[in-house]
Amino acid sequence: MWTAELEGLKFSVKEPLAKGGISMLRILILMPGLMLLLSGCESVSRAETPAQRPAFTVAMAEGENMRIVSSSFVEGGAIPARHTCMGADVSVPLAWTDVPAGTRSFALIIDDPDAPDPRHPQMVWVHWVLYNIPPDTLSLPEGIVELPAGTLEGLNDWHQTGYRGPCPPVGRHRYFHKLYALDTELSDLETPTKSELLRAITGHVIAETALMGTFAKK
Repeated sequence: MWTAELEGLKFSVKEPLAKGGISMLRILILMPGLMLLLSGCESVSRAETPAQRPAFTVAMAEGENMRIVSSSFVEGGAIPARHTCMGADVSVPLAWTDVPAGTRSFALIIDDPDAPDPRHPQMVWVHWVLYNIPPDTLSLPEGIVELPAGTLEGLNDWHQTGYRGPCPPVGRHRYFHKLYALDTELSDLETPTKSELLRAITGHVIAETALMGTFAKK
């Protein structure tokens, strides 16, 4: 009996020694296929299964559970007219939970990627820019007038500070309320635009999340 071991697998060939040369030849011929099979099994064992693959989320590693909500509308729901140019145009109430450890401040951006027409979007229209929101602030009330101490504002696309609500010229637009948890407190950026703020927070975002609501004029 001739015995061999390959990649941890031991097997025997029960043939007379006189035929050993034939048996070894068969094994040598089959060896590349066996090696390929073993390699394939190892690759399958190392590959991610669908259950192991992380679901897509806007949150990042350490703060993957951070969530932002509003008492005025649910995710994907219609934003009430009072928060828009068709009503009082007061800011939406927002609250967030599961903030990651190490958060030193928050930044908030509200924008509309469907401007001017959701069928043929041309630009992202910015409605509100806030930064240096204190780390112990976990909500902003509806129609906020006095911002939390230390909070600074950037420019919206009306070239103003402050909240300006949805006012789509045509169609139903989406409005994203994006919250960023930062590992730093930013210096005074002197009313930055959205793009300037995003450049300033690059490398400091430890978690982010978003709430999307929609609005269309009647």
